[in-house]
Amino acid sequence: METTRYRWFSAALAAVATAGCGNGIPTPEPVQNRVALEAFSGPNACKDLEAYIEDTAVLDMRTQLEQAKENGSSYVWSFGGGAPMAADRGMNATASEAASGGKGSSAPSAYTTTNTQVAGVDEADFVKNDGTRIFVLSGDTLYINQSWPAAALATVGTLKIDGWPREMFLDEQNHVVVFSTLWNQYPLVGDVQSLMGRPCGMGIYCGYYYGNTVKVTVVDVSVPSTPQVAQQYFLPGEYTNSRRVGASVRLVVSDSFRFPPAMKWYPEYSDGLYSDKNLLSKAFDALITQNEKLIRAQALSDWLPTGKTTLADGTTVDLAYDCTQFHKTNAPTRLGLVTVATLNLDNPTQLKQTSIIGEANEIYASTKSLYVASQHWWWWPEVGQADTTYLHKFDLTDPNDVLYVASGKVDGHIVDQFSMDEDSRGYFRVASTIGTRVAEVGNSWGRIQTTNRVFVVGEASGALDVVGQTEELAPGERITGSRFVGDDKAFVVSFRQTDPLFSIDLSDPANPKKVGELKVPGFSTYLHPIDAGHLLTIGTYQPDCTNAPNGSCWQSRALQLAIFDVSDMTNPRQTFVQLVGTAYSWSEAQNEHKAFNYFPEKKLLAIPFYDWSYSSTGYWAWSNFTSDLRVYGIDAATGITPKGAVSMNDMYEYMNDYGWTYYWAPMVRRSVMADDFVYAISDAGIRVANIADLSVPLADVRFSKTVEQ
Repeated sequence: METTRYRWFSAALAAVATAGCGNGIPTPEPVQNRVALEAFSGPNACKDLEAYIEDTAVLDMRTQLEQAKENGSSYVWSFGGGAPMAADRGMNATASEAASGGKGSSAPSAYTTTNTQVAGVDEADFVKNDGTRIFVLSGDTLYINQSWPAAALATVGTLKIDGWPREMFLDEQNHVVVFSTLWNQYPLVGDVQSLMGRPCGMGIYCGYYYGNTVKVTVVDVSVPSTPQVAQQYFLPGEYTNSRRVGASVRLVVSDSFRFPPAMKWYPEYSDGLYSDKNLLSKAFDALITQNEKLIRAQALSDWLPTGKTTLADGTTVDLAYDCTQFHKTNAPTRLGLVTVATLNLDNPTQLKQTSIIGEANEIYASTKSLYVASQHWWWWPEVGQADTTYLHKFDLTDPNDVLYVASGKVDGHIVDQFSMDEDSRGYFRVASTIGTRVAEVGNSWGRIQTTNRVFVVGEASGALDVVGQTEELAPGERITGSRFVGDDKAFVVSFRQTDPLFSIDLSDPANPKKVGELKVPGFSTYLHPIDAGHLLTIGTYQPDCTNAPNGSCWQSRALQLAIFDVSDMTNPRQTFVQLVGTAYSWSEAQNEHKAFNYFPEKKLLAIPFYDWSYSSTGYWAWSNFTSDLRVYGIDAATGITPKGAVSMNDMYEYMNDYGWTYYWAPMVRRSVMADDFVYAISDAGIRVANIADLSVPLADVRFSKTVEQ
């Protein structure tokens, strides 16, 4: 497809320079220390919104072309989106009880659900369960599975979902809310073709990667054998993240900015054009003028296509937007649209939206607040630049909507959602890695020098201000994992050659300080509190390879589980380590906390595990392949004890017959534990075993390999 029509373009700048021709590259906006969102208001809200979008788009376009002109190049570089690109490429109940929708006459005394960051704040995933039913999204289908008693595991209902289902919520009122991705034709969007040359259409042929629309499907599963679609919404953009507090679902959607398809990003080639600097300059000036006319000729409806909803009678109608619900920011971030949509499941016929002209890199939610983080955008790399993250806070106390509260900024960039936390006092804490571009001989762009800090942010008078920060932590390294525990503690892991675990005292918000440090080989990517004084972590063991012969040291790497005693914050200790697999091993739990399943009632941990190696003949073979669920006993006093594994190798092979692709993942990815039983879950199906003998399955279900195109 023509990527120039879908690229994230940049520079949502507050001060818009006159976009005349031949005046040189516009000066980039500096980091904003006082950040704010401003809503478009009054009778001219829509007119002002359109003007802001077009002024910003013109400045963006002009900035890129002026840079290309100065370099005498036909290439346009987009550092907000990563690599340079050429400008012209474009889830004992009887069967009857299950069928009638009840949970049966019995249920497990304890079971695990989605591993979430904040108590009371649910996070969407492709697996959800309520103790007696496991819901799974696989392919284009929602599978509803009776899971209790364990030996009666069976699929009792299915529902096809439009597009490519990504994640879902399950509430206490038998609602399942599915977020799927599909493609729609919008203004300023050309025809998208799949890699095989076929249109993506409304199906899943192209996978979610090519989607430009989020579909929200509310399903009534009170009768599991016959799930019923209760409500449908279609929102332009890409699924970013979501949270649920009680009946209120908050969905964050990011929509990329689309320039008019007729715009050009390089002058038409002619003999001698790129050898005549004066001629090339005039060609770029003419192109800038022509592109500005195209930008200003568009209507607001072209820039902001409306969402849609499906009524009870099956008709689809537009979701009219309110221009006063759109906000601009004075902070330079890439041009796009971030929408926070609120769906109250007590009344799913209404959906409220609040939007920011900009982008979202990561979100965090407590039961009361939602924070959207976005990075400062540098349109061109220069020595002296340092990472900055802007924070926008929204109030969630209204179950039907969000209310903008305040904005602020911290130095550096945020690794993941666990880098952020709101305490009971209302302070927001952020752990960030700060990258600064410094001079380097022979490199005009310089090199990135890193350090790390923990910031404490407080809200006052419509602003989020830094009220305290730690000293620099591990200069030259980057944060790989962090966790805030209660109001007074934080733990940060960074990595370069060793794994420093820093303990941070946050009891005084104005003076957060490092009080302990421990260095061990490797690094942790997820930290899980198992009691008041211990952390259970997952990551990678990596020895110090400084003096090792080339090509030998990396083979000692392995997936690593570890227990840290942090009861004495000044003296953190790594007390137990369990290496898992080989250098080829991998677990989704290393970078996805929802795959990390700790069962405190039984002191058990389950993680998906994947490994492979070449055969003695040098070829890949099934006999050298492993896809299973590893289960460990976890005890802060006695350590980590392997309990065995639930193998899913045969299910991987079964699904692989269909054809493994980037959107099918038949290896084990999730798990559920209930009393003495463990369920391993993948896109291929579910298998359950008793913890007493995990190698002997009690029952399994296999999902269909048929996918409707």
